[in-house]
Amino acid sequence: MRRAIARKRDGESLEPALWSEIVAGHGAGHVADAEVAALLMACFVRGLDGAETEALTRAMVESGETNAPPAPNCVDKHSTGGVGDAVSLIVVPLVAACGVRVAKLSGGALGHTGGTLDKLRAVEGVDVHLAPERFAAQVRDVGCAIAAPGPRLAPADARLYALRDRTATVASLGLVAASIVSKKIAGGAPAIVFDVKVGGGALFADLAQARALAESLVRLSAAFGRHAYAFGSDMEEPLGGAVGTGLEILEACAYLRGERRDSRLAGVCERIAAEMLRVGGFAGDARRALETALAGGEAFARFERMLAAQGARADWAARLAPHRTATSVAAARSGYVCGIDAVALGEIARELCERDGSGAGLRVAVRTGDAVAPGRTLATVFGDRACAPRVAAAFSIGDEPPPERPLIYFEMEAGELRSTLETR
Repeated sequence: MRRAIARKRDGESLEPALWSEIVAGHGAGHVADAEVAALLMACFVRGLDGAETEALTRAMVESGETNAPPAPNCVDKHSTGGVGDAVSLIVVPLVAACGVRVAKLSGGALGHTGGTLDKLRAVEGVDVHLAPERFAAQVRDVGCAIAAPGPRLAPADARLYALRDRTATVASLGLVAASIVSKKIAGGAPAIVFDVKVGGGALFADLAQARALAESLVRLSAAFGRHAYAFGSDMEEPLGGAVGTGLEILEACAYLRGERRDSRLAGVCERIAAEMLRVGGFAGDARRALETALAGGEAFARFERMLAAQGARADWAARLAPHRTATSVAAARSGYVCGIDAVALGEIARELCERDGSGAGLRVAVRTGDAVAPGRTLATVFGDRACAPRVAAAFSIGDEPPPERPLIYFEMEAGELRSTLETR
């Protein structure tokens, strides 16, 4: 290990067999956490080349079991993490309602980003820890499932991620790609759609880095025989209006029932759902099928079936409500919203949920570029009102409207990269 650390420190590439030995040795207790932590820091500083990233991914997959595909037309979906990102809660049952099964392995919150599993836990009784057999059976019977990978699927990833978190080496492109893809391969879905966030609220704020990550995700997936599509979506501000575990569940319910659909959230959901159907083998008109599933109520009914299969209380919807203490945060001056600090709002919402429960959080009322007057509501705080000044500080108001940003920056499939012109 000492020689491997020194070689990586000096910018050399490690052989695939060595990565396999290191990962296996760490799992067996023969390689100490301190040694792996030092190697991770060397990887963070020097980077991993394509061969190393693939070797690390393969070693993590082989550290546990690999699910067989629950069904031939089956797809997984992954987001690199954002704020107000309720997309998975919406598109998983929506795509299932159109006939393509969804086997989604998900994760918890990371820093300011919201985790899909944390949101599902806001529904009383829901179990996100499904054994691989139960996970696969639910995908076949209900059409969809969202669960944690568990200790049997790519367990080395969980061990390495814990060390990355403790050593501030999370945001390393090669390590991120290997972590994501190892879980997806172990999960068994033959097709994957990746949503790579771009902007100040994303893991990688730089567009070039986000593109490089998307390319790595698609290439790695192909190396393991998976059909993958990736695109980059904007995360300079919260994606949806709700930020907080229970509030995002409520926003997903409102979306699926047709009661309220935020335009930015809808833009990303529509794009992801259509691509999930396509790579999952759907042969019809994807847009029409999605519209029919929403309008006819089948998408929300599938969401309820999924939650029920995972143990939700029969009265969960009646018991889930915004925190009773609601505080409006208003603009102090007239002008245009020039920026919204997604990181700050994500961190505040997480603190509120930890302190005041799943009904706490934020609801954003304006978007970048909106004209505001004094007293216009910028956001509503649900829970402890003491954080209202911090919420107000997350909104920048200027005299001129800011330049318009794309909602989707690029898309990629089988190594082809295309820029897009889709805006807010």
